[in-house]
Amino acid sequence: MRILLLCSSFNGLTQRAWLELRRAGHDVLVELAVSPEAMTEAAELAKPDVIICPFLKERVPSELWRNHRTVIIHPGPPGDRGPSSLDWAITDGESEWGVTALQAVEEMDAGPIWGYRTFPMPLSAHGEAPRKSALYNGPVADAAAELVMEVAAKAGDASFVPEPLDYRSPEVRGRLRRAMRHSDREFSWEEPTEDILRRVRAADGAPGGRVSLCEQPVRVFDVYRGPDLTGTPGRVAARREGAVLVHTGDGSIWVGHVRLEQEGAIKLPATMALGELVAEVPQRSGYSEITYDRSEGVGVVSFDFYNGAMSTEQCRRLSSALRYAASQDTRVLVVRGGEVFSNGIHLNVIEASRHPELEAWMNINAINAVCREIVGCSSQLVVTSIGGNAGAGGVMMGLGADRVIIRDSVVLNPHYRTMGLFGSEYWTYVLPRRVGGEHARRLTSQALPIGAADAVECGLADKALAGTRLDFERRVLEYAERLAADPGYDRLLTGRRQVREVDERRKPLDAYRAEELAEMSRDMFDDRGGFRQARRDFVQKVKATATPEHLARHRELSGASATAGADASHM
Repeated sequence: MRILLLCSSFNGLTQRAWLELRRAGHDVLVELAVSPEAMTEAAELAKPDVIICPFLKERVPSELWRNHRTVIIHPGPPGDRGPSSLDWAITDGESEWGVTALQAVEEMDAGPIWGYRTFPMPLSAHGEAPRKSALYNGPVADAAAELVMEVAAKAGDASFVPEPLDYRSPEVRGRLRRAMRHSDREFSWEEPTEDILRRVRAADGAPGGRVSLCEQPVRVFDVYRGPDLTGTPGRVAARREGAVLVHTGDGSIWVGHVRLEQEGAIKLPATMALGELVAEVPQRSGYSEITYDRSEGVGVVSFDFYNGAMSTEQCRRLSSALRYAASQDTRVLVVRGGEVFSNGIHLNVIEASRHPELEAWMNINAINAVCREIVGCSSQLVVTSIGGNAGAGGVMMGLGADRVIIRDSVVLNPHYRTMGLFGSEYWTYVLPRRVGGEHARRLTSQALPIGAADAVECGLADKALAGTRLDFERRVLEYAERLAADPGYDRLLTGRRQVREVDERRKPLDAYRAEELAEMSRDMFDDRGGFRQARRDFVQKVKATATPEHLARHRELSGASATAGADASHM
């Protein structure tokens, strides 16, 4: 079938839908909803069998849904309506939530139902309210991906008729909820810790919890329960690794990220955003983005950086942790990412720095040091555990291991071009080593996502495992334990060392690094590829004015092949 994906942005969920539909054999086109005219024109040109909207904030023009079957993937159970569904679900402490595929009609979210999925609301690691991004990227994305495939199947069934929305039905338990207002995001530090966590996590990602901190109006993000301290609510008690510890009505909360309520301000690590206001605050343990755990045979370095962005300081801490882990007497080292595995260098920190180009240069060198620890580890076998999406240098960072294990729902973007960069992280060594030179060039030049199944087939990853992220991490650990106990372990480790020695004689890692950094210096300091503007647009969340060139080119190629196929069928 020919399917048009209409979306507000080509985000992780839309990429996953695009990948899974194409893998099922459908001809899939993507169009950003930049204007009603662009949406209508895209449908007229594509002539799709069905339009699916996996992530759409804009209203579908009546001309579009009247002339084309258009299905919205709504992040709420049947009957739920409104633009703040996940925010309300977390705020109200819903025990069950869902995703519904519904046909676009005049009244928003009120169309007939094509299908739905429900699931228990997940909890954080400490049994607390989930972060909105974790809810969206976890069970919501999994349910939405299933529904996209179901919609495609039903669109090909001439006998299928969607069910009208009927609030008398026992399956319809949702309701119309208004959009959240600024006042719904506000809280006081005098409130209980549990209430603050819920309020902020319902707004995490965007727009953040609204409060005053250090007498500054701010938006706060990335919060975690702190120790049971007594003190003046709202006072900053400590800092650590970019976060600040703030007294609450009955304890304390670690605040990882802050955005000042100022024109042009961007989301930053809390200590960077608050600057001199917290410079004299004492350091305190109890908060860490990086941990190390070990059994007899397996060591695990876990890191969970907010949105997968890795600043210079975070990279330096991770390099130190990897060096320490490699020096232990374990036999296998597991390198485990968080909700997002990694997206490479930290563009927000770079943009906010006094000298952005210099900070970018320091950042790329620091992340290269992380990659070097993984590639160069000769004392243990290394396994990377990719349980969340990854992009750019974050993908390349994971490829230096002996085994790359990926969760089956993960989407990878192994390229840099859309940010105007050549890239580093030893990608010119690790990527061709896994997929071959020609395929490496194709992945980096086309700048398109790749799913877990395709990653395994082309050699980018070694194994894809199903399950929730916790199930996935448990299975990776079991795999690492078996590898550590493998009777052929010594042979495998010797083989790793020999391969690395042969590769080093052929071309040293330092040579790959020097060549990549020579290209990156032109990108970062001379701005030959538009990195400065691309970075600025990214951190300021500038809305696209047209479908990106690499997606539009893929659309044109798809259209050309479809036309050729139609011509051939009439010969």
